[in-house]
Amino acid sequence: MTNISVSSVFWSLIKRDIKLAWSQGGAAGMTLGFFLIAVTLFPLGIGPEASTLARIGPGTIWVISLLACLLSLDRLFQADFEDGSLDDLAFSPLSLELIVTAKAIAHWIATILPVILISPLLAALLNMPNLGYKMLILSLLIGTPALSFVGSIGAALTVALRRGGVLLTLLVLPLYIPTLIFGVGAVEAAISLTDPFPHLALTGAVSMISLIISPLASAAAIRLALE
Repeated sequence: MTNISVSSVFWSLIKRDIKLAWSQGGAAGMTLGFFLIAVTLFPLGIGPEASTLARIGPGTIWVISLLACLLSLDRLFQADFEDGSLDDLAFSPLSLELIVTAKAIAHWIATILPVILISPLLAALLNMPNLGYKMLILSLLIGTPALSFVGSIGAALTVALRRGGVLLTLLVLPLYIPTLIFGVGAVEAAISLTDPFPHLALTGAVSMISLIISPLASAAAIRLALE
């Protein structure tokens, strides 16, 4: 197979998964709906005091983004595994590592990117200071790819299990903590007029490491599931 055909299959897989994510009953709409509802409920539960909401705003947006990502991870490979599509993909021109990469990219575009785009509106609801808006978007853009790629490891390890969502959460959630800490730290640094770059650099480093390691680990787990 030529590089052109491999590239064509790679992008076709991304487009296919994005379309499926937004189809009826897809994970993308459910994820976005959860994010909207959860963030909206925070001011009702905590109270309308502006200073309290402003203090918890960055952490709230990041935590709920993380939970929204977890909500959709269990279907990353499982639907294809159940209907046999994953076996067909394994015999395609793409290596399993590239298949994992394509699916993680599609997951990020379909489920996480809409959350990022709407986050400034919900940050305003939480009375976040204006200084934090740009850094909130930037930190989410840099940090959330790690959520999809690291999540792909848990999704691959539990792909053959029925109702493996709880186990997936237990596997993945501890690995999300560095991204959460550095992402929130970057926003809080921008709000407090200190240098956010160290936090942002560490957030990017986590994403880069996950981009390298996750396809290898996920592909190995899928090979075991397909045997």
